[in-house]
Amino acid sequence: MHPGQLVMVNIQGTALDAAQATFLRKHHIRAVCLFRGNLGSEDEVRQLTKDLREVMGESALIGIDQEGGSVVRATFVPQPPAAMALGACGDAVLAESVGEAVGRAVKSLGFNWDFAPVLDVNNNPANPVIAERSFAEDPAEVTRLAGAWMRGALRAGVACCVKHFPGHGDTHVDSHLDLPIVDKSLPKLQALEFAPFHALRLEAPAMMTAHIVYPQLDPEHPATLSRKVLGGLLRGEWGYDGVVITDSLVMKAIHERYGHDRAAVLALQAGADMVMALGSQDEQRAAIDAIAAARESGALHDDALRTAQARLDALARRFPAQGAAYPAAQRAHDDTLMRGAWARALTAIGSPSAPRREQPLRVVTQRIVPCDGVSEAGPSGEQVAALFARFTDVQLVQLDDLVRFEGEIAARDGRRTVLVSNHRNRYAPASRGWCPDLHIALWNPFQVLDIAAPAVVTWGYADGALDGLRAWLEGRAELPGRSPVHLTLARQDLR
Repeated sequence: MHPGQLVMVNIQGTALDAAQATFLRKHHIRAVCLFRGNLGSEDEVRQLTKDLREVMGESALIGIDQEGGSVVRATFVPQPPAAMALGACGDAVLAESVGEAVGRAVKSLGFNWDFAPVLDVNNNPANPVIAERSFAEDPAEVTRLAGAWMRGALRAGVACCVKHFPGHGDTHVDSHLDLPIVDKSLPKLQALEFAPFHALRLEAPAMMTAHIVYPQLDPEHPATLSRKVLGGLLRGEWGYDGVVITDSLVMKAIHERYGHDRAAVLALQAGADMVMALGSQDEQRAAIDAIAAARESGALHDDALRTAQARLDALARRFPAQGAAYPAAQRAHDDTLMRGAWARALTAIGSPSAPRREQPLRVVTQRIVPCDGVSEAGPSGEQVAALFARFTDVQLVQLDDLVRFEGEIAARDGRRTVLVSNHRNRYAPASRGWCPDLHIALWNPFQVLDIAAPAVVTWGYADGALDGLRAWLEGRAELPGRSPVHLTLARQDLR
């Protein structure tokens, strides 16, 4: 067994060049994760995954983050609603249909592993990285809807990977940037964070670990590197025998403290089957070499490594990496499904009223919202302006940083002011005293806690969400969603 079989890497570009193909073959790598920068046209993606299969073999694992909402890498297939949008619909049958449609789309592109659904219970409004990626703040509701979504995707022939075990919902820190700590007792973790993972453990073919320290479980290591969490709890007490893969080792929570080499060994020692060694080829090689050295020294035992490889082989056999047809009629059906789900999710907070078309408006938004490496780029100011194309008198105010503006923007000139939050971050304290007439939160629902105004929450900014919102603004639709997180009470407290 070669250590490269236990390592997932990323590649550069939209095509597999000779140098990268040689690297994959030389190190016997069988798993690659593709990101937005790897995805050209649909035909280019299919060619890329085909080339990867030819290089890595029939046991190849080709992964993608296609959760829905802001975390979608393939933006050219029908755009799935965010988890919390499905939470606002509250319909498990719909969630299962969406999961199956996501599976069909990514399978048609040649992927066989989707790092979704998210099982994190988002009970922390200040969470900087999960928010609408979670189905709800109630663990039972997360279990119900995420389980349905997963069953749909599995039926489509794509391996799901639930994440981020044992729970990323109650963090104040983004593990891409630093190491979060969740200092809760075991009973509290069992009642909340653990609940969806435990309930779905027998159905989930794979789990992704969280780079989070849970001091009352293991004060020394984050869960990704913890024998107590992975080996003792997940493998031992829960009896989980599916694939365990780490989140990316290039994330600062791990990389700046351990590096690829040490982290790769610690993760496998802890009970993981595969390490996600993203980064440069030097970093990828460091992880592979470290695993080989640890095996040579006895720090990693052959029996454990063979067990890990067997789990990965079983996953690849159950979900082979091969493209599938995506007939035009099925694709159109899936697109209608997604758009309908987005429209059903639109949610009123307070009692928002749509402006009259002839009413003079001032629309305040951010000019550009770039990709942050986790989520796709947010809607631009021009896309926001398009929502009001049928209104007769609109003054568009585009700011460079909407989160940190200070002072009153709305002049007393008779215009109705509409704040359109097209970014992800919560508002800075200096901005929170401003009271527009209407607040439209296109991304992070918890922004409505910062702005004391009637609000509409879309849970995301895919075409279906924007089309549904435009219909409401023009008086052609209602706001049928019900928030799966507490927003109304908190907003009233603010006022």
